[in-house]
Amino acid sequence: MIELRSDTFTLPTTAMIKAIADAPLGDDVYGEDPTVRALEELAADTLGKQAACLMPSGTMANLTSIMAQAPRGSKILVGAESDIYIYEAAGATVCGGIMYEPIPTQPDGRLLLSDLVKGFPDDADDPQFALPALICLENTHNRCGGRILALCYLADVRRFADERGLPVHLDGARIFNAAVASGLPVAEIAGYADSVQFCLSKGLSAPIGSIVVGRTAFIDRIRRIRKMLGGGMRQAGVIAAAGIVGINSASRLVEDHANARRLASGLAELAGVEIEPAAVQTNIVMFRITDDRFTWQTFVDSARVQGLAVTEAGHGRIRAVTHSGVDEKDIDRAVSIIRDVLRKGSS
Repeated sequence: MIELRSDTFTLPTTAMIKAIADAPLGDDVYGEDPTVRALEELAADTLGKQAACLMPSGTMANLTSIMAQAPRGSKILVGAESDIYIYEAAGATVCGGIMYEPIPTQPDGRLLLSDLVKGFPDDADDPQFALPALICLENTHNRCGGRILALCYLADVRRFADERGLPVHLDGARIFNAAVASGLPVAEIAGYADSVQFCLSKGLSAPIGSIVVGRTAFIDRIRRIRKMLGGGMRQAGVIAAAGIVGINSASRLVEDHANARRLASGLAELAGVEIEPAAVQTNIVMFRITDDRFTWQTFVDSARVQGLAVTEAGHGRIRAVTHSGVDEKDIDRAVSIIRDVLRKGSS
């Protein structure tokens, strides 16, 4: 099976397995796991923040970041196409008593300032309205096809937030993809946000985990909320060891990006496929099947029968994500499978 549903399907590398086996361990709830401490120091330093905290998942990383910065009864301004809003089970509302204000998302992942400003009530003293407490951005943006938010845009949002006294949280699940693709230090991208979460278990290829980074006092609050949510871990160095290898190997993401462009170029040559190759900036390829013999579901099912796993990612679009588990030959085979599926029709 050529697995293109997500980069969460990555398997740990040989170097990660060795690092896991050799990792010195302790009890992380007591702050005594040396491998976790090493990972957190590396993450904080790499992203240019004061401190970091290892999390079991990106969902918990985003949730704790929101709860640490937005009080109960407030609201967060978040993209209507964002992972936080769509895929994280309304955790901020359920666990934090925090309202989501969905902001229209542009095709490139931006939330326009003119739309953000509409999230503020005309009269902040009117007790009927929940008040904004946090702005959430996503970079790269998943449902917009792995698009990268430009630094000039991040600077605009930073100024907008500062003028209104709000912090900015960045869901940077794939922030290393953004950094590698744009040729920028990841710390430069992270510098526009008060808090950032990034995943170890996507393109970085670790089996488990995400990281939250920010100021020391903020991370202290994160640890307390993590414990409350059941995310305290004991000998978590077995997770952290793979994360260290992943961060130190992030430059290999350039291979995933090249494979994504290769896939997009191949798909663009197929009748019955609608795709914009120029929009592919990182490791996510979005396309539509325009052959009216298929629904997205019958296409996905037919492709799987032939040995290709892809998925739907909103609005009838098909998503394919490149990662360390696929190479050029797999990409060429994937294009061939899609060509064969379209030629034969729905199974």
